Amino acid sequence: MFDLNPLNNPDALWQHLIMLAGAIIIGYMIGHLDSKTKKEALEVKLNKISNELEICQTQTTSSPIAKSVNTSPSLAIQPSDDFKIIEGIGPAIEQLLYSNGIYTYTHLSQTQPNLLVNILQKSGNNFQMHDPRTWPQQAKLAEAKMWDALKELQKELNGGRSEN
Repeated sequence: MFDLNPLNNPDALWQHLIMLAGAIIIGYMIGHLDSKTKKEALEVKLNKISNELEICQTQTTSSPIAKSVNTSPSLAIQPSDDFKIIEGIGPAIEQLLYSNGIYTYTHLSQTQPNLLVNILQKSGNNFQMHDPRTWPQQAKLAEAKMWDALKELQKELNGGRSEN
């Protein structure tokens, strides 16, 4: 096929080994410099994310939403109520309420509508079209297990909104 030593040079093997060693050293140096650059970039990202996390944690602990949420360990053990029976609440909003510490009809019925609006607004544009003003009233009926009254109220609603 081909000959690695076309000129039958007695030092060709050593020349090949020296070139190979040089290529390995140069490759190692380039890789080391590249990894150093990537490491520095990742450290900058980590610091930025850590700072954002600190800001979020301080905002969460000082916000009225966090103060109204019961964070006791027993709350995490309690089963949560099915909010999807409330007109205007679907699976995504149900999970949003759970993530904001609202797990039961009792808690939802005691939550001010403006606080619910605030939760929806902070969660993005997809949730801002919903009107939670009737949710506490519906939750109060569900809490009392007044299912017929809840169905009657829901007949008057359109997507959770009062048509009045």
